[in-house]
Amino acid sequence: KRLSSYFRGNHTGKTTRLVDEIADFEYMVVGSETEAFILELNLIKEHDPKYNILLRDDKNYPYIELTNEPVPRLLVVRNINRKKSNYSRMFGPYPNVNAARNTVNLLNRIYPLRKCTTYAKKPCLYYHINQCLGYCTKEIDPKKIKKMEKEIITFLKGDHSLITKQIKEEMLQESEKMNYEKAKELKELLDYIEITLTKQKVEINDNIDRDVFGYFIDKGYISILVFFIRGGKIVGRYSKIFPMIDEPSNEITRYIASFYEKDVLLPKEILVPDIAENKLLEEVLEVSVKKPIRGIKLKLIKMANKNAEIALNEEFELIKRDEERTVNANNKLREILKLDKLDRIEIFDISNLFGSFNVAGMVVFVDGKPNKNEYRKYKISIEKNDDYNAMKEVIYRRYFRVLKDKLTKPDLIIVDGGIGQINAAREVISSLNLSIPVVGLKKDRHHATSKLLAFNPIIEIDIDKKSNLFHYLERIQDEVHQFTISYHKTLRSKGSLESILDNIEGIGPKRKKELLKKYKTIAKLKELSLEELEKILPKNIALKLFSFLKEYEV
Repeated sequence: KRLSSYFRGNHTGKTTRLVDEIADFEYMVVGSETEAFILELNLIKEHDPKYNILLRDDKNYPYIELTNEPVPRLLVVRNINRKKSNYSRMFGPYPNVNAARNTVNLLNRIYPLRKCTTYAKKPCLYYHINQCLGYCTKEIDPKKIKKMEKEIITFLKGDHSLITKQIKEEMLQESEKMNYEKAKELKELLDYIEITLTKQKVEINDNIDRDVFGYFIDKGYISILVFFIRGGKIVGRYSKIFPMIDEPSNEITRYIASFYEKDVLLPKEILVPDIAENKLLEEVLEVSVKKPIRGIKLKLIKMANKNAEIALNEEFELIKRDEERTVNANNKLREILKLDKLDRIEIFDISNLFGSFNVAGMVVFVDGKPNKNEYRKYKISIEKNDDYNAMKEVIYRRYFRVLKDKLTKPDLIIVDGGIGQINAAREVISSLNLSIPVVGLKKDRHHATSKLLAFNPIIEIDIDKKSNLFHYLERIQDEVHQFTISYHKTLRSKGSLESILDNIEGIGPKRKKELLKKYKTIAKLKELSLEELEKILPKNIALKLFSFLKEYEV
């Protein structure tokens, strides 16, 4: 179709001359006009033909550039110098800038390349979120950089198999470890590659921004999925699964209306399945809402329906596998501890920083699953680094309240700690005339889950690190630790410099007054090195203050 346009109708002088000079031509058959257009752009880039003046203005066509630097960066560029550009490191053109940026963002999540234009003195945010290796502050093996470059180039040339294989393997590993949130993130990453970057069989030949909704119903659940089409290409998708309590037409109509109440930009057109109330939606959203009955738009609806079905079936499968692993792990723990039942577990952790901001956290697992509504935070009154008495305090406060308010008692108490913490908790439980088993989770020197401590006298129980039980206990320990440490950090961030100095042994009223007068804020004091602190404080006190501030988050 694109080729035949040169042989029909009137043309400008240059096009007429181009046609007159044709001696022979070859043609390729592709699936759609959009694919033909992309192919045409690629051939123009490769051959730089004399008469393609309009397409020489590259500012309308975004490219991805892998910069030719010792430590390369990924950039979205428009203006290309044909003489200076290294085409082996330029990829595109992309149908629109969003597609290019999304691809760069995807690669930045997978490959920790440099993001900065200049070299900083200390690692930036990207380093801390694992999207940079810290090129500014340390030497990185050039072979590692070259390997990343090679894999990125392979991907940008259209071969996504290596990355998808890596993501699938990592997703399976995270799922086996019961890290389902991480596995879900990887699944969404995989969906993005397969749906957005892989050529679609169904493409639409206009530039209207539109959203396409599909749905699928099974086992009392409805799965609703929306494709975002921009520039004739599917650039993203979003799916939601929830129990169906109303008629399907009401559920999907209500969902679509509420979907755009959020910070979602309305497209020019919305395509909906035949059961949706499109006229009602048009009135509410003040945008064109259509129910296709034929043609390519109906194909898009069917594709959205099919993807909604796949999403629901995958969710059912994940739930089934999660349920099986969790039930098996919980039953195994019950068998090891010789308990009659194990429906409810309450887990405790203590957090402090050199004896200050003492806090405790409690998380609750019911039938092997976290019940976040019952999580509790505790400020500990003890003003020194004493985990045993801190554990006694939180256990007493919790179970005195359980008795007083006649709350549900757990079948098991787990403390994140060793023999001392277990005995402290057991002492309090006994004093309250309760009969609840208390066990502990021991960590190794790498602060990772290591052993289960149980029975009386206490013995160490080794758990196979590849077993469902190990990953279950690891998840429990991580959950209580993260919950407690986040509360601890919140309190620390609210602390004043004066209260911090009060917590450092050896800093009396006189020294505190001098430090407050000179530095005023925590941030200014944190800027001092240990050597600088030793000039104004005795060495042992300077070390205590420096160690405290090093862990403190402003």
